[in-house]
Amino acid sequence: MKKNQDSTKIFTRRSLIVGALQVSCLAILGGRLAWLQVSQGARYRTLSDKNRINIKMLAPSRGQIVDRFGVPLAVNNQNFRVLIVPEQTDDIQKSLRALQNFIEIEEGDIQKVLKQASRSPKFVPLEVKDDLSWEDVAKIEVNLPDLPGLSIDVGEIRAYPYGVSTAHIVGYVSSVSKTEVGKDPVLTLPGFKVGKTGIEKKFDLDMRGRHGNSEVEVNVIGREVQELNRDDSKAGKRVVLTIDGELQRFSQARLDQEKSASAVIMDAHTGAVYSLASSPSFDPNIFTKGLSAAMWEELLADPGHPLTNKAIAGQYPPGSTFKMVTALAALEAGLITSHQTSFCSGHYDYGTGSDRFHCWKRGGHGTVNLIDALTQSCDVYFYEISTKVGIDKIAAMARRLGLGQKLDFDLKEERPGLMPDKGWKMGRFGEVWRPGETIVASIGQGYIQTTPLQLAIMTARLINGGYEVKPWMTGYVGDRPSVDTKWPKMELNKWHLDLITKGMNRVVNHEKGTARGSKIETPGMQMGGKTGTAQVRRITMKQRAEGVLNADLPWKSRHHALFVGYAPVHKPRYVCSVVVEHGGGGSSSAAPLAKDLLVETQKRDPAATPLQLEKRA
Repeated sequence: MKKNQDSTKIFTRRSLIVGALQVSCLAILGGRLAWLQVSQGARYRTLSDKNRINIKMLAPSRGQIVDRFGVPLAVNNQNFRVLIVPEQTDDIQKSLRALQNFIEIEEGDIQKVLKQASRSPKFVPLEVKDDLSWEDVAKIEVNLPDLPGLSIDVGEIRAYPYGVSTAHIVGYVSSVSKTEVGKDPVLTLPGFKVGKTGIEKKFDLDMRGRHGNSEVEVNVIGREVQELNRDDSKAGKRVVLTIDGELQRFSQARLDQEKSASAVIMDAHTGAVYSLASSPSFDPNIFTKGLSAAMWEELLADPGHPLTNKAIAGQYPPGSTFKMVTALAALEAGLITSHQTSFCSGHYDYGTGSDRFHCWKRGGHGTVNLIDALTQSCDVYFYEISTKVGIDKIAAMARRLGLGQKLDFDLKEERPGLMPDKGWKMGRFGEVWRPGETIVASIGQGYIQTTPLQLAIMTARLINGGYEVKPWMTGYVGDRPSVDTKWPKMELNKWHLDLITKGMNRVVNHEKGTARGSKIETPGMQMGGKTGTAQVRRITMKQRAEGVLNADLPWKSRHHALFVGYAPVHKPRYVCSVVVEHGGGGSSSAAPLAKDLLVETQKRDPAATPLQLEKRA
């Protein structure tokens, strides 16, 4: 009997517990149902009423690109555009034709949208036209009931305030191609642009930002009624460059006076690039708005190659600007001294005299030492010492000074150039290197190819005390510094470097210097440097006899003009390299150009101002 009573008590207790749990569950379910019906009823009625809640992806604002002073080089302007969602119209082509009644739309744009619609999900909005005027926006908004599937969207369009002046540095953005579509959903946004060249491409992911989302209630004709929920996008990072925008504008304008030219201005001690110009250039703004096939063909057909950044991708024989390399290799090998002389009669005969190599000066320079040879750019002096040094030592010195190799610069368009030696020729042609090729290479001709950026680095390493400085242009990405400018010191003899610098000083400031016509007269701003003339097409003996000059040849066959320089001579800070394609002699076209650039650089003195991290309005 007692056992039965205990069992009854246990059963009753368990029943109460189960009942309590059931009541609790019902209470929770009831509360949830009441919340959904009362508090959220309106929202879910709207959701169930013909799917009138649109989930919109919010495009992030692309990060700005600014110069060292915080002046914008790439910005975002407000952009009104008309979009169409294929699933919201029974006939997409009919809607587009109806739109033509209110705003101007080219047939090509319509066909482009139809093609995109055929290969995209029907719920994905497609951009029909952007950069709309207020008048066009008003016309579309008023007539939306007659334009099913169409809507107005406010976005951003990339703009480049400095236009052609910074095109090769900043680059440009354009529509996403098939190969660029990846896992990032923001790439599917209508009209979304990605970096194609320059800094825009290099730091595309950093500047792209993170997309947001918005739940929007729309009425039966697609007009937005209210925003229900919003997760804001996150703007991309701001990129601060070492470039001086106004110096860059000045450099570009000065180069534009030539048919085709390029120049680099940089800090000899830190490696910061202040100007990197290539002419002719192009307007990057035309790419953000859509480039026509005719305009693209015109750019490609231009003989000046405006799409090529010649400052980093143009490859040229360095001409006589290479003579410092040959001299330094000979000094380091102990094969010459500062007082050792050679006699220049106007030519140099190698071996039995069957191979004759001419000096640029027909009558010769007479007896010259190293300083004289650099000052007057005597070819024969360097012909003679090169046969003692050999190409391998010359090539090794050239590479130490930054020639014939990529410098890991910020812009991916950089080319490596070429510094040949015996091993290279055997591997490339299966042939041995000949002494005559060393003679030609000693004055920067033959197989040697360099870029203006490499020539600027070579000059910096020669005059900064022998530090292995490298070029850089991106100071900060967001708040992250990009470069440590503590450069290692190379094992170069200071006395040797002083000899080279003295010779470069006399090139400009001595009465016999090849660049004496470009001397800077302003006290404290004097420059040193070295002229160079790179042969494009050899003038034959017959042409020489007939008196044919380089200026008589077609433009494409004329020599390139080069100059590398530094300033001020008493305390070198800035270096500059200039190449004028088919410009003739370095003293006549490249040196005057470099003079103007170095004078302006010293006036602005960008090295005196640190990079500006604060944002400007």
